[in-house]
Amino acid sequence: MSDTDTTDSVAEDDWAAAMAEQAEAESGGDVAAAAMQNLTAEAVAGQTGSLDNILDIPVTLAVEIGTTEVSIRNLLQFNQGSVVELDRLAGEPLDVLINGTLIAHGEVVVVNEKFGIRLTDVVSAQERVRKLA
Repeated sequence: MSDTDTTDSVAEDDWAAAMAEQAEAESGGDVAAAAMQNLTAEAVAGQTGSLDNILDIPVTLAVEIGTTEVSIRNLLQFNQGSVVELDRLAGEPLDVLINGTLIAHGEVVVVNEKFGIRLTDVVSAQERVRKLA
């Protein structure tokens, strides 16, 4: 027998063994059920009570002063000094968004020559869920 014949024979034996295992598993042979642990209230509470796992995840905070819709024709005519009219009145609260989700309203403040926002109203979790529906 040559080396090629020996290799082919071993490969055929491996395939035959794999096919036999599959047939045995499909026929209900030595298949063991996966061990599943029952969830208890204590186990779930212990996992959800700690925020340490998510405290360092970065999020994007954005402040929206208003929106408008413009056609591409008008957009292409914008240049330095162009004024864009927004859908908000002067003095209206701004929207504070975290990853695109409204979480609060606020007003612009200047601190040490830098802009900031003072939160005036925080949206409750129930209101955020209600807006998703």
